[in-house]
Amino acid sequence: MTPDRFFALLLALQTRRDPVTTTDLAAETGVSVRTVLRDLRWLQDAGFPVLVERGRWGGVTLLPGGALDTARLTPAERDQLALHGLDDRQRHQLGAAADGRRAREKVAARAAGAAGPPLPLSAVVTTDSRPWFWSGAQGLEPSALVGDVRRGVRLRIRYRRAAEAAPAWQLVDPYGLLAKAGRWYLVADRSGTPRLYSLERLTDWRPTAAPRRLRPGISLADAVAELTTGWETSADLRIHGLLAARHAERAQRILGSRVTVHRPGEGPALSPAPGPDQVALTLSCRNLEEVRQLLPFGADLLITDPPEARTRLRELAAEVVGQYAEPDPANEGADPS
Repeated sequence: MTPDRFFALLLALQTRRDPVTTTDLAAETGVSVRTVLRDLRWLQDAGFPVLVERGRWGGVTLLPGGALDTARLTPAERDQLALHGLDDRQRHQLGAAADGRRAREKVAARAAGAAGPPLPLSAVVTTDSRPWFWSGAQGLEPSALVGDVRRGVRLRIRYRRAAEAAPAWQLVDPYGLLAKAGRWYLVADRSGTPRLYSLERLTDWRPTAAPRRLRPGISLADAVAELTTGWETSADLRIHGLLAARHAERAQRILGSRVTVHRPGEGPALSPAPGPDQVALTLSCRNLEEVRQLLPFGADLLITDPPEARTRLRELAAEVVGQYAEPDPANEGADPS
């Protein structure tokens, strides 16, 4: 359990007089119900008076005597505890690092005094949400934009899409900001359709006087779930192949949820069948060009299906060979005309 989720879970329990369901706790902390149940067991094992009653009329209650004391927190500090998943660097980018640090220090000090021997979580757990080999923040700082987002007005943003040479102005209705894998995104509706706008490509913006027009009943968390789930699960093409077993872990690390490494006897029937030192894999793609993701595995990978994926990878390999082909010595120094 991360420090932010620890505080967010206890804060959610302490602010309620009646039992709260694990489904509601999962929605507030941004994790699954299974994770909430695991966190609640952790709190009970750590000595927190958390009562979990099962059944139709059950729920979760923090009994009197809990170690979390928010009485000394300012409204801004309580607001920071509710922001789960951000590390100090990301809070600094929002211009709110001091509030978050003070809030966690106050609550951690209280928890340490009440619990006795156990060390505070902030002393034994740290977070760093930056991806490996992170080159640093680029583009618009979230602290510059968050003020206008919090005003709840429509925004005109000047944004350059990945495939476009120049940015263009758009009118959007912002839900809020998303910090994901070391990058910041503006989550907004454009003409009623949810979009993710990378702050690295957002070059300018103008707040309007009109209030934002969001889809009824859709929160920031709902919009993020809709966008990220669709992005990660959409797959119009599945590429099957055989990979040297020694690269299976690297493939999963590089390709993440896009690749499935099948256990022996599972997955589609491939021809040829996997050898003793091979594993079968399936790569989920949105289009054929994503076969490029398999180039790092070179001759240790054999695509078996579909045929068009084999053809495209062969074409890409030929382009690479042509790029590094040695010049013909007989033609060196010849007049190109």
